[in-house]
Amino acid sequence: MLSLKKVWILCLLFLIKNQVYAQQQTVPISLNTLLNRINQTAPSLLTDSAAIQIRKAEANETRYNWLPNLNLNYQADIGTNNNTAGGYFGFGIIPSNSGGRRTASNTDAALTNLGIASLDWEIYNFGAYDAENKVAISEVKTEQNQFARSKYQLQAYAISNYLELLRLQNLLLIQQKNIRRNEEIRRSILSLARSGVRAGVDTSIATAELSKARLNYIELVNQSKQVQLQLSAISGIPPVEMVADTNAVPQLIASTPFAALGVDTVNHPLINYYKSLVETNRQRELLVKKSYNPKILLEGAAWGRGSSVDNSDSFNAFSTGWGFQRSNYLVGIGISYNIFDLKRRQLRLGVQKAATNYSLKALQEQQNALALSSGQANTELFTAQERLREIPIQLEAAEAAYRRNFSLYKNGLTNIVELDAALNILFRAETDYTNAKNAYCRALFQKAIAQNQVASLLNLLK
Repeated sequence: MLSLKKVWILCLLFLIKNQVYAQQQTVPISLNTLLNRINQTAPSLLTDSAAIQIRKAEANETRYNWLPNLNLNYQADIGTNNNTAGGYFGFGIIPSNSGGRRTASNTDAALTNLGIASLDWEIYNFGAYDAENKVAISEVKTEQNQFARSKYQLQAYAISNYLELLRLQNLLLIQQKNIRRNEEIRRSILSLARSGVRAGVDTSIATAELSKARLNYIELVNQSKQVQLQLSAISGIPPVEMVADTNAVPQLIASTPFAALGVDTVNHPLINYYKSLVETNRQRELLVKKSYNPKILLEGAAWGRGSSVDNSDSFNAFSTGWGFQRSNYLVGIGISYNIFDLKRRQLRLGVQKAATNYSLKALQEQQNALALSSGQANTELFTAQERLREIPIQLEAAEAAYRRNFSLYKNGLTNIVELDAALNILFRAETDYTNAKNAYCRALFQKAIAQNQVASLLNLLK
């Protein structure tokens, strides 16, 4: 049993040393480098970029909605030719049959052929074409703003994970120090126990504390690897190379002048997207109004016909039916308007105005959310600054208390419980200091994201 415990401890030490060695050998990745890689390789951005191309293609297609319809048709038919007086609706399924009015039906077949070129052109629709183009252009702009919005949100996500990786790296260093302290305490206790100065129970307590510190280290390693995987997925950088630059924290803490920068809501990606949604919906309102306007149409046709039935109503050989024996053309201009489109336009316009109102509400909601986020960031910045001023006092006192208690313990003037308490206070003070610095950096970026000043803050890290 004892040998198994030794093997487990050796494996754990090997893991810790490998983790430390790997981090020391890997060149840290700066936040600017990470964000540049994400902008180039993030799968979600590549997808949004492809969506922009779709919208541009649709806009290009809309530009040619004015093109006329020019149809060419030819047919050759064999059948009887019988007709009678009277009108009817063809419904698109009753074949046309000219001539053939006689006292009785004739079952003889005739060969006919017909060729026609027809033109159908909506030459003017009182601004509908222009409205369609404006909607298409607006949709392209909306898709581009959606891309910028996704990019901005992905930057915020990456920054949050990068700061979390920084925090975990610092906590790992603190945990390593804590393990070394526990090992030092355990060695001292073993030495004192052999000489009979300390009871064996102190050795058990020290061993338990050391094991707990190692388990905490393993958990921190796991959390760190999870964050590395998340950042790797959006940047394409291998997880083992994903090591944050710890120099970023002191630079950010020293960036007090950033707090004086103003809010940029004019070009804020999160605001611009909703503004473009509002504009697109307004353009759609205009399109609805113009879509139901009258339409001026140009119609034209030229056609030729041939038949094996001659003018004397004689059914000749099929070969006489080939070729065009008669030709015609017809050109006309007309206007078309559906009276009930007045009601349809009213109903459709009501639906579109509701959509416009929804996008306006969404814009206001986003503006309020950014204002709230900015206010919360300012509050958190103030609180974080207060913490950073106070925690060094706690840390200095905790270090002094630990050194004093450890010295007293080695001289037999205090017990293991008080020494462990001093060690835990020191560990908590170091952890609090790391968390306070991380909270300040997070608040700083939260403020930058809310005020569209991320680029200005990133310039401080160059």
